[in-house]
Amino acid sequence: MRRLRPVLALLAALWLAAPTTSALAAAPRASFNDIEDEVMCVTCNVPLHIAVSAQADEERTEIKRLIAQGLTKQQVLDQLVADLGPRVLGDPPSDGFNVTTWLVPVGAIGGVALLLVLTLPRWRRRSEDDHDGRGPSTDEPSVSPADMRRLDEDLAATEG
Repeated sequence: MRRLRPVLALLAALWLAAPTTSALAAAPRASFNDIEDEVMCVTCNVPLHIAVSAQADEERTEIKRLIAQGLTKQQVLDQLVADLGPRVLGDPPSDGFNVTTWLVPVGAIGGVALLLVLTLPRWRRRSEDDHDGRGPSTDEPSVSPADMRRLDEDLAATEG
């Protein structure tokens, strides 16, 4: 039992320290590069990490200041939205009218896929009917024997 006490004490210490590490994991420190990739320059309307303007420099300075205060990434983004408006975010918010920016492309892709699903079998059947080995269809004019003879004569004249 005496040998077991140090092991139990170590396990108890680890168990007590566990909530501290999980609390740290829940609120990671904000990264400037991570935030810069998700923010737009409100003057240039381009991602902040490629923007070159006085406004972009001011935004970068503000982000660094907020990170230095110890704010999390979400808190920094929230503060930027409060100061500069929702257009500062690279991805629009997924609520209200902005949800259309996500739904319209998905709907367009779905519509094109549905159109293809409905029309491809028809095109395939039409193609199989055209190439089923029955020869020329009745819609195409046939060549008369006289025209064939004339064609052969013209080809022979051009060869020789």
